[in-house]
Amino acid sequence: MRQYGMLIALVLLLGLFQVWSGGDMLLPRNVTNIVLQNGYILILAIGMMIVIINGHIDLSVGSLAAFTGAAAAVMMVDHDLPWQVALAVSLLIGAVVGAWQGFWIAYVGIPSFIVTLAGMLLFRGATQILLDGQSVSPFPKGFQDISQGFLPEVGPNTNYHNLTVLLGVAVCAIALLQEWRQRQQAQAYELHVLPFRIFLLKCVAIVAAMMAFTLTLASYRGVPVILLILGGLLVAMGFVMRNAVVGRHIYALGGNRAAAQLSGVKDKRVTMLVFVNMGVLAALAGCVFAARLNAGTPGAGNLFELEAIAAAFIGGASMSGGVGTVLGAVIGGLVLGVLNNGMSLVGISQDWQQVIKGLVLLAAVGFDVWNKRRASS
Repeated sequence: MRQYGMLIALVLLLGLFQVWSGGDMLLPRNVTNIVLQNGYILILAIGMMIVIINGHIDLSVGSLAAFTGAAAAVMMVDHDLPWQVALAVSLLIGAVVGAWQGFWIAYVGIPSFIVTLAGMLLFRGATQILLDGQSVSPFPKGFQDISQGFLPEVGPNTNYHNLTVLLGVAVCAIALLQEWRQRQQAQAYELHVLPFRIFLLKCVAIVAAMMAFTLTLASYRGVPVILLILGGLLVAMGFVMRNAVVGRHIYALGGNRAAAQLSGVKDKRVTMLVFVNMGVLAALAGCVFAARLNAGTPGAGNLFELEAIAAAFIGGASMSGGVGTVLGAVIGGLVLGVLNNGMSLVGISQDWQQVIKGLVLLAAVGFDVWNKRRASS
């Protein structure tokens, strides 16, 4: 109910700001800007959701993103390394840092709040030392395209970006096939399924939403590269959390760690993998942010961890762990992104924007607590 509630809230927010801004909210250029502006936060939110499901928290992701973005900048600008090598090394740094923090949490037993708070301070200082307090730029075009690039134009000259339309049709077909397979599997196990008419309405709504989004992007410059990265992460991480053994173990540990341990779940190994994954995603987000700015800056990553945590909780994560989905994290991030963009469009000042976002986060967590009390009663 939380996930569908946030999805409905996202649609209502879009409608509200579309009217309030005089139609500027859903202009193709602005929709594309929302994707580009929030790509790195959505990447962090996916990793943070998995950490919270496992029953932990990570306060270091913003500083780690800044450090890895700075490392990539130094490698490309000061040492003339190819951008592909710089990106790969940055992701490796993120994995090593995640393993290092995961070791202290899983094997030594220090609370994740303390370990990642120390990491936040450590890597913030390391970023300042690495950059010597100055920005490093510019980057090769290939690296910039990670955050600023779009799919190329192909085919005849039409009013839409042809490759984007084809990609949107393919995604719709895959989504419908997946919905049909899930329905068939549920029926095979004699589980409850939606009545066929409602199922058809659901499929029509999915296709309509996807094609509306596709045509909006196709009428501007097409699909951004960062959206392809997000789509790949959403599919891969969603599959792992739903279908892979390690994903079920992550849910089990977050739901009841003692019971999961007694059931044979290797809790230390799973926790280590969760933080390695978070480290890699933080490094990727740092590179995406650096590519968007076309510079490695000492102030990068400021408050990124709070944005990611807020996106996860708004998207359905539970404070006690064991609850949440990867899709929910993306929806929560988009709610925050639409709020930021919409309030800027209508001229709401920055101080009031912070107040409103704080109230939204409080309402989301309060709704989670109310749901639990209602279920237990």
